[in-house]
Amino acid sequence: MFRNIFTGFGFINGLLYPINALQLIIKHKSLWQYLVIPIIINIVIGVGVYLLLLQPSLLFFDILEGDLRAIATDYLNQLPDTFAFLLPITSILTGIIRIVLTTVLFIIIGFIIVQFGSILGSPWYGKLSEEIEIIKLGNLELVEMNIFQDILRALLFELKKLLLIALVAIPLFFLNFIPAFGNLISGIGGLTLTILIICLDFFDAPLERRRLKFRHKIQFVFARFPNSAGFGLISLGLISIPLLNLIVVPLCVSGGTLLFCDYRLRQRQRG
Repeated sequence: MFRNIFTGFGFINGLLYPINALQLIIKHKSLWQYLVIPIIINIVIGVGVYLLLLQPSLLFFDILEGDLRAIATDYLNQLPDTFAFLLPITSILTGIIRIVLTTVLFIIIGFIIVQFGSILGSPWYGKLSEEIEIIKLGNLELVEMNIFQDILRALLFELKKLLLIALVAIPLFFLNFIPAFGNLISGIGGLTLTILIICLDFFDAPLERRRLKFRHKIQFVFARFPNSAGFGLISLGLISIPLLNLIVVPLCVSGGTLLFCDYRLRQRQRG
């Protein structure tokens, strides 16, 4: 329903795919059986990640915020009284830094949950995606391979993602040392890379059934722009929300499959 309203508004259309996926799942109760185990897996992974990262990181942020305020206060105390108005501003700035760091932390936690959850829950996600494709397209396109080839391709996919992250993230890191626009370019590049990886994860089920090469999967993401940008951004937001990220991964997998199915339907109409 929502998708039809915003046809032609690519980015907005992409934002709505998780909503359309939720509508589809509610409508087709046969899909529910493929949600339970992945959600349990994500909860177990999420609890472990939160225990390992959340508490130590928040404690570190407390210490860092306190140190920054102390340094700023000591520096301002050495200045004339006319600069006293800067004290509240320093508190605001340190608070903003705390919020930014906490947001980044939740993004990292969500990203980790997706990566490990996608691997461990792949049999259920794959079946969920297959059933959605049958519902939307009426048939299932699948290139058969033996289990060892499947495992090898899955491992290579993860390794290639890590290599892509390293090749892009390292130059982006050094851009931060360039004055003026370095931080801005690095931030935009980092967000783009994150959205690309998210899209690769959530589009992978239908793309992998067709045994596409890694570079062709990347080409698919960019070819679906701006739909893919909207979908990747909303998916990143969803997986970054604490607790909600434990249950939304199947929704994002379903949304990615729906986006692919829409692409295939348009191909059929043109053909």
